[in-house]
Amino acid sequence: MLVMITLAGTLAMHIFVPALPIAGEALHADSTRMQLTISLYILGLALGQLFYGPLSDALGRRPALMLGMAIYSIAGVVAWRAQSVEMLIGARFFQAFGGCAGLALGRAMIRDTAAPDRAVQRLAVLNLVVAIGPAMAPLIGSLLTSTLGWRTVLLALCLMGVGNLLFVWRLMPETAQATGRINLPNLAHEYRTLLRSPAFIGYAIGGGCVTTAMFAFVASAPFIFVEQLGKPASHVAYYLSLLILSISLGNFITNRTIHRIGLVRLMLAASLLSLTGGISMLVIVLAGWASVVTLEVSVLLFTFGVGMTGPTALTLAVSINPKVVGSAAGLYGFAQMGIGALCTALAGLGDNPALGAAMVLAAAAVIGQFALRVALRFDSQPHR
Repeated sequence: MLVMITLAGTLAMHIFVPALPIAGEALHADSTRMQLTISLYILGLALGQLFYGPLSDALGRRPALMLGMAIYSIAGVVAWRAQSVEMLIGARFFQAFGGCAGLALGRAMIRDTAAPDRAVQRLAVLNLVVAIGPAMAPLIGSLLTSTLGWRTVLLALCLMGVGNLLFVWRLMPETAQATGRINLPNLAHEYRTLLRSPAFIGYAIGGGCVTTAMFAFVASAPFIFVEQLGKPASHVAYYLSLLILSISLGNFITNRTIHRIGLVRLMLAASLLSLTGGISMLVIVLAGWASVVTLEVSVLLFTFGVGMTGPTALTLAVSINPKVVGSAAGLYGFAQMGIGALCTALAGLGDNPALGAAMVLAAAAVIGQFALRVALRFDSQPHR
């Protein structure tokens, strides 16, 4: 059940990407507005990171999950039946806000119920789902769109939400002792402490710029490959799946080398890879060398760095103050998804999707590199 409720939030992020051009034609919307269905979805995931943790502490995990799945399901119905792009954009935002419940509370419920060694194993499964969800999403979305139409993608998400709501209602036990109230003053104090830390801000901005900035390319991919390069829409899902494999490879290498290289050196080296990939893509587009191969190679280099920078930047960020690890994780997740939403929206500006995505990736990689180095300068914790 935890796998399914976690998958609901991550799967819906990019499952609609292959349908963007077709849905845009049906709703008489341009690429800029259609990409808002992705960027505002990511923004909804960002805001939910700050909402469900405190709510579940006050009311319990189960009621918070039921609320999230109910919002996800209702928004799914509205998105499925949307007759305008504005209605679709709004529904996608609330769908993300509801779906974030599983993403935020799945880990908490494992920590509630499992001993440390078992918790690590179960969290590894959920982390795998978080990675696999975006990888599966374009393939599933492409299959549904090409065979049954773009609205079936939204219908499938709606049915998934209803199924998860029924699972939680009938089968999910409560795993935490509800406090009955939200301690807003304490929560506000923890957030203020983190926001006053240049090291935490640097890690959060740097980690977001070097990781979720890739969402800009994902949302632009159908317009780049189909409209600019003339490739079949069914191929887009396979091009995007390679990016997830690249991130997974980066994660694998991180686990294998972090004890020998150290957190800081690995993070800086990985962020340089992303910087190289982003700059390379911008040069390729400006020089007129854009093709499936050249763009894929540059973005694969970017996402390979993402796979190594993501876990290291998060680890350093939550280590800033051991007393507020939970708040740090939530605030970091908010910043990460917020930057992803901003990058996706910026990439949709203008009439050249490839150039827009390339400029966003390059700029984000430069800002990320600067922010991470500022964070290390102010970080008083000993790191190797």
